[in-house]
Amino acid sequence: MRPQPIARPLTEAALFMVATVPPDLSDDIRSLLGDAEGLTKAVGFRYPHAQLSCVVGIGSALWDHLSPMLKPKQLHPFIQLHGVVRDAIATPGDLFFHIRAEELGICFELARLLQARLPPGSVIVDEVQGFRYLDQRDLLGFVDGTENPDAGEVLGVAIIGDEDSDFAGGSYATVQKYLHDLTAWNALTTEEQEQAVGRRKLDNVELDEASKPSNAHVALNNIHDDGGEELAIYRLNMPFGSLREGTNGTYFIGYAKDVSVTERMLRNMFLGDPPGNYDRLLDFSTPTTGTLFFCPSLELLQRLAGLSI
Repeated sequence: MRPQPIARPLTEAALFMVATVPPDLSDDIRSLLGDAEGLTKAVGFRYPHAQLSCVVGIGSALWDHLSPMLKPKQLHPFIQLHGVVRDAIATPGDLFFHIRAEELGICFELARLLQARLPPGSVIVDEVQGFRYLDQRDLLGFVDGTENPDAGEVLGVAIIGDEDSDFAGGSYATVQKYLHDLTAWNALTTEEQEQAVGRRKLDNVELDEASKPSNAHVALNNIHDDGGEELAIYRLNMPFGSLREGTNGTYFIGYAKDVSVTERMLRNMFLGDPPGNYDRLLDFSTPTTGTLFFCPSLELLQRLAGLSI
């Protein structure tokens, strides 16, 4: 099964769009699912340099309407966490579109066409326009995504194989929108910021174990299985912001073939490991959305467009 274009590297721009849709208009939704790849090609063919791509995700409740007889093993509503200083909140979302290109205008053109195909009564509950910032840094000033698997390892981390053969080629996408308090963050010294992240700010080198606090972001997201093997996800985070509104943030998106890995990272961050030892970054970053989607293979998207599975 051919995966959707998840494994592609970061681009200069991205547009993330989450919508709720009326489940009783499933024929219109199926039509959109079947045409999403064609719409992407129609726009991208005119601008081959832009490397336009689109990944479509389906939420748990909508999946139950489209395919009530067969469901991905790990697809469920986003698990809300009541944390020490922040909650990982769950927010509505039936359809998710992750649009990437080297130019934001081309992302917007595809998003406009997809919006026009949403059935009546649909609501775009979140739209974020992301951009590459400097040398792949977030707005906290640190390089983001260093722990991503190498290009040759992405498929093994993000794409389902024999472990759920009915849904091979698919992936789980966990998305959250974080807002940063840059006033409080910039009041810290560079050394204090490095202790919170777990990396040096200038050269991106990870702090050694002796000087890295147990509540550093890197420490709590570096997890292993019972055999000591590191567990990974594929992050395609993007910064976003508005000078007029005074908002600065990171749109987190983690693709995984095993969503329990992402969920364990979130538990470490919000609840702490050990309990109470929460991620220091949460003193400065607040999640305002939380959703989980399944991104089917291209063949399964077409099957969903034609009939239930």
